[in-house]
Amino acid sequence: MPDLSAFSLAGKIAVVTGASRGIGAAIASGMQDAGATVFGLSRSGTAPQGVIAIACDLSDDGAIESAFRTIAAKGERIDALVNAAGISLPAQSSESELARFRATVATDLTGVYATILAAHPLLKNAGSAAIVNVTSINSVRGFPGNPGYVAAKAGLAGLTRALAADYAPEGIRVNALAPGYVATEMTAKSFADPVMHEARRRHTMLGRWGQPADMVGAAVFLVSEASAYVTGQEIFVDGGWTAKGLAISSDSKS
Repeated sequence: MPDLSAFSLAGKIAVVTGASRGIGAAIASGMQDAGATVFGLSRSGTAPQGVIAIACDLSDDGAIESAFRTIAAKGERIDALVNAAGISLPAQSSESELARFRATVATDLTGVYATILAAHPLLKNAGSAAIVNVTSINSVRGFPGNPGYVAAKAGLAGLTRALAADYAPEGIRVNALAPGYVATEMTAKSFADPVMHEARRRHTMLGRWGQPADMVGAAVFLVSEASAYVTGQEIFVDGGWTAKGLAISSDSKS
């Protein structure tokens, strides 16, 4: 039998942002199941059962600092930080394109960095800690209609590499987890549209959309001791979307 103890999060303290729904909620629950004590940050102040919920808006620096003061009052360290919170704003006639861009970047990039800075003293106290930034296939592929989201995720991938270099001497590893199309509230429109749903399904190698639970294994790996020699990486959990080349029909002979 292989020794799987390195994948255990028993005794670890973790913080997951965006923990009220979708990928963030799945990761928060999964890390708790792996043995961690998990604090879940979200604008609504809700989190899965057993996760300690804290209300926090990542576009508000003061709210972020207050949330981590609350966490610090319960202990002197954080072993893992997963930045899963993010927004994707639809184009609206009442809002300028520049305003939409700025709002998206404020949460999906600047807000993540503000969260990391607030958590940094507690991560440093752990002696050996891990940060996981949830990016997207948008970090390396061009998608139409939402330049702020694409730019923010590409920037977050770059921030991941930069902080991996900066924080390595402190024993803090920094990696990114990049989901493909996952069935969440953010993707509900394309998931419900038969044409859009099928187009995205066929673009994967595995022939299906992802589910939030599909992200849990990679997240647990990246914050566990099993990934002790992994930093500065972006792991794509996308059903083969970014690796796929020529689309071959099921009856093709060549």
